[in-house]
Amino acid sequence: MKKFLAIVLTMAMVLALGVSAFADNVIELKLADNGADNMPNVIAARKFAELAEEYTNGTVKVEVFSNGVLGDEASVADQLQLGTLDMARISCSGMAPSCQALKVTSMPYLFTSDQAKYDAFDGAFGQALTEEVLKDTGIVNLCYFFATARSFYTVDKPITCVADMAGLKIRSQEDPIVMAMFEALGAKATPMNYSEVYSALETKIVDGAENDMTSYLTSGHYEVAPYYSLDKHTALGSLFCMSGAAWDKLSAEQQEAVMKAAYEASLYERELLETSEAESRAAVEEGGAQMIEVDIAEFQTACQAVYDKYPEFADYLALID
Repeated sequence: MKKFLAIVLTMAMVLALGVSAFADNVIELKLADNGADNMPNVIAARKFAELAEEYTNGTVKVEVFSNGVLGDEASVADQLQLGTLDMARISCSGMAPSCQALKVTSMPYLFTSDQAKYDAFDGAFGQALTEEVLKDTGIVNLCYFFATARSFYTVDKPITCVADMAGLKIRSQEDPIVMAMFEALGAKATPMNYSEVYSALETKIVDGAENDMTSYLTSGHYEVAPYYSLDKHTALGSLFCMSGAAWDKLSAEQQEAVMKAAYEASLYERELLETSEAESRAAVEEGGAQMIEVDIAEFQTACQAVYDKYPEFADYLALID
């Protein structure tokens, strides 16, 4: 009996120490995401909020604001740096104007597989970028979230090899690296607002566009551009980050708990992405879209000119196994 009581008392002391390790006051944080509520990144952000509260014994509460209600990515980036917003999931390209190193994530055909991408961002490559973000902006990156790979899709002429790209007018983002990729592949980059793309495809103002499988479905682009070539040229990452001001409010124990919650949420998002991509592919194929396998190595070789154009990224690229 005495031994049992001793064990109970010891456990009680351990639990008491665990609770006292966290601050007495509850810290409330706002997290911004421009995605819709049903997107994997937003679902995973809400998972993070649950885990953060659990792992900090209720002393850190996170409210997720989706659908861009707290501002577009440029505004969110500014708010994080000013400390007027606590947290955000923001694309690397959205933060790149404030941290030039992040532009490397737009380089074409960076990774040979999803797992290679995860390994790189979880490893030295991702850590180097995280350090640059902190140095340039004061923002603390907790981990990385992702989107599924982007590929080309066309209206009339399926892309089966690099030669098929010659002369095609493809809707492009206004990103110099992306536009350089189009040029290297022989296509004509045609920047336009995303909201105009469906009509441009339907009326053949452009010959094609590019995006991930889920966006291909939700935009309805598969209805007017049914040839989807699985070249997987880019798969952009996002920062899942916190302003320096918000980070400094946390105790060391809370910081550790929040980091743990963020990484577990990122793993959960990867599972959601895989399911979402498979479901989206099945839906567009049922709607008449054709999936076209290509020799990705051929496209990679054609884009060597893009890498030659950006030698400043060489040190970061060397960190990718």
